[in-house]
Amino acid sequence: MTHAEDATDTSGWTEIAEPAPGEVRRVGQWAVGTSRGEPFAVSRRCRHQLRDLSDGHVDAEGCLVCPWHGARYDTGNGEMAEGPKGIAFYVGPTPGYTQLVRALARWVPLRLGRAVRRGRSLFVR
Repeated sequence: MTHAEDATDTSGWTEIAEPAPGEVRRVGQWAVGTSRGEPFAVSRRCRHQLRDLSDGHVDAEGCLVCPWHGARYDTGNGEMAEGPKGIAFYVGPTPGYTQLVRALARWVPLRLGRAVRRGRSLFVR
């Protein structure tokens, strides 16, 4: 636990057991997990087709991956790191469309919440 985490008053925050590596949990409006050893909380709706990101996972590179079309998000800043790989019920190449979605997602990244670690628990706000 860092000094900054030590000083954070977590009264009024939601406490959850820390998710397993790669796992993401829904906590109110947030998708919560751990990326590169650090807890994160980001808004739950994918910028592509609004799929719930709390049903996704954190990949080996620490990005939050949408379960529907594989859009990847940087959990530190909420920006889309890689565009979606499909549309509607189709999963596959979508030339031009993927670039359009990524451009729009730059204007509206995921919102960032706060998550701090206390022992084996995360506190989310």
